[in-house]
Amino acid sequence: MLFAKLCELGLNNTAALIIAVVLSAVFGYFIGSVNFGIILSEKLYKEDVRKKGSGNAGSTNMVRNYGWVPGLLTLAGDLVKTALAVLMGMLMFLERGMFIAGIFCMIGHIFPIYFGFKGGKGVACFGGIIVMTSIKMGQWYIFVILLAIFLIVVIGTRYVSLASIVCAMVYPVLLNRVDAFLISNVPELQVLQGLEIYAVILGLMVIIQHRDNIGRLLRGEENKISFKKKKKND
Repeated sequence: MLFAKLCELGLNNTAALIIAVVLSAVFGYFIGSVNFGIILSEKLYKEDVRKKGSGNAGSTNMVRNYGWVPGLLTLAGDLVKTALAVLMGMLMFLERGMFIAGIFCMIGHIFPIYFGFKGGKGVACFGGIIVMTSIKMGQWYIFVILLAIFLIVVIGTRYVSLASIVCAMVYPVLLNRVDAFLISNVPELQVLQGLEIYAVILGLMVIIQHRDNIGRLLRGEENKISFKKKKKND
């Protein structure tokens, strides 16, 4: 990783740490700013998805306005860019670099420099971070559990926003309990200690971005996702 290489070249730990963290954040932000919802809506429909529906540039609003295929393409693009950002962070500063790059990828997705700082809510990025970090740290079951929770809530209520909020709340707690168990039973895994703070930051970002949805949920005014194929004349 870059941090170790910089130390080998004679930089002190503080300077190497600053460089690795800054580069993780910079790469994450600029990669995250590539918003596939905006790109696809403009290329395929000559429209800006941010001017339709909820005004959000994420996959859910793409599904509501253009159908499942554009929505899933948006989701796939956002997952791929998040994976790329997280991998870059790993090359900079291992596990912590992954989370730092992931957080700034979410920030870029929400406030994209290429699109007037107005993007999506970061849920796809949140999911991509969980996938990548869980696999890297040998905790793939964390992703499986959260995916199961997400699907159960969506299928049961048809509220994507509620499912996202629930997962954002559960993720830090789940990671904390898993880490505590692993660290107490496998001392060499102490490198994982403290990573849950990044999970808290990620979860709070998702919840804050859904503050309007929370209000609508409380008032019973939140839109539900439809599992029916969108008609061409919609």
